[in-house]
Amino acid sequence: MLENDLIIRAARGEKTKKIPVWLMRQAGRVLPEYRTTRSKAKDFIEFVKTPELCAEATIQPVDIFKVDAAIIFSDILVIPESMGLPYSMIESKGPVFPKFIQTEKDISQLHIANQNDYFYVTDAIRLTKKYLNNRVPLIGFSGAPWTLFAYMTEGKGSKTFNNAKKWLYTNPNLSHQLLQKITSSIINYLKDQVQAGANIIQLFDSWAGVLNRELYQEFCIPYLKQICTSITEVPVIIFAKDGHFALKDINKLPCSVIGLDWTIEPEYAISIVNNKTLQGNADPCLLYADDKVIEQQTKKMLEKFSSVPYIANLGHGLYPDIDKEKVKLFVEVIHNYKL
Repeated sequence: MLENDLIIRAARGEKTKKIPVWLMRQAGRVLPEYRTTRSKAKDFIEFVKTPELCAEATIQPVDIFKVDAAIIFSDILVIPESMGLPYSMIESKGPVFPKFIQTEKDISQLHIANQNDYFYVTDAIRLTKKYLNNRVPLIGFSGAPWTLFAYMTEGKGSKTFNNAKKWLYTNPNLSHQLLQKITSSIINYLKDQVQAGANIIQLFDSWAGVLNRELYQEFCIPYLKQICTSITEVPVIIFAKDGHFALKDINKLPCSVIGLDWTIEPEYAISIVNNKTLQGNADPCLLYADDKVIEQQTKKMLEKFSSVPYIANLGHGLYPDIDKEKVKLFVEVIHNYKL
């Protein structure tokens, strides 16, 4: 039995006495403690594949920020690697795939990921659950199919992902083949995360915003629906960054929570979304402001969401140079807010 189940109850649409809060990238470089943990591995890939270190990084923000959930420390590119596309993480450049998808043959050589491919993640979840000792829920996650497709066909990070989008326009059938393989892998992955102890799941569609509504409807929504339909034991959050154009379509999916980035006005989201919990959506850059501004703007956000089931969060992840004391203040303001 969880000591603090605020987020689970809010995700199910229940009224809670306090507004629950967690933060994207709460386990990361904003914490000096994280940097110490990170230094124990020779590189990022080794870090992600070492359950003990992942568990340590996952729990740090629960202890330091007093957030209402932990999120397993991992990486969205676990799935491409598990399917047969290893990657490197280049400092200040991001992920790079020595081999990426360029032909139909490349797609045929991928396999559907299973427990044997990503066992280190489920091991980290079990270890983290043991150390958490039921204090707060543990969030598992995956990149969404389109976002993983984008990296797998681009071969690296990009501001436009024009090569990935080129696939959608010039090879729609092959694109659907690849998206289906990715989706089947994600379903296995998330089911295994839940089996290992994840209490809630978030899908990160980080590159939703490079598409338009028509493309999102064809190449994203059907695959998100498959995942939501397959993961029924725990609540599912969908966070489509810059995907304001897809809000009506995401609302129709059988997910429990819709994450909002800071570009979406709460009033607009509330007018569209029904029978789901909303999550978000403070601009991470707010946390560069002085304490008074942080307090005022955070309360303003909470007030705007006060009429609906709600989980407080940022509209994207914490930036590495944000002062951890500002993060603590943000969380405290939310916890002290009177409903």
